Amino acid sequence: MSLNRIEQAVYDYVKCHPEERQYIQDKVRMFVAGAHDTHVVVARIDAELWYYYRERSAVVPVLKEAARTYGMHRTSMKNLAELLIRLWTEPKHKKPAPQGT
Repeated sequence: MSLNRIEQAVYDYVKCHPEERQYIQDKVRMFVAGAHDTHVVVARIDAELWYYYRERSAVVPVLKEAARTYGMHRTSMKNLAELLIRLWTEPKHKKPAPQGT
């Protein structure tokens, strides 16, 4: 999976900071637990990650540098959202199709 530069900066930062990682993990797991539509979950996590990036780029040097370099125009966090769902949640098993009698 390919991440854009801002997604990669957020992912690298979260990987190296356990408290931040736990915060994001809790958000991802909460969104996944209560949802039935994967597309809706990805969109919610995407929005949450963008909010997180905007907030943290004001104070975290590496994210501040990313914001300075790449700007603060809205960037998709969809690939990162999908990656975090795969990494941090259990796969949902599809119900088997009913057998004909």
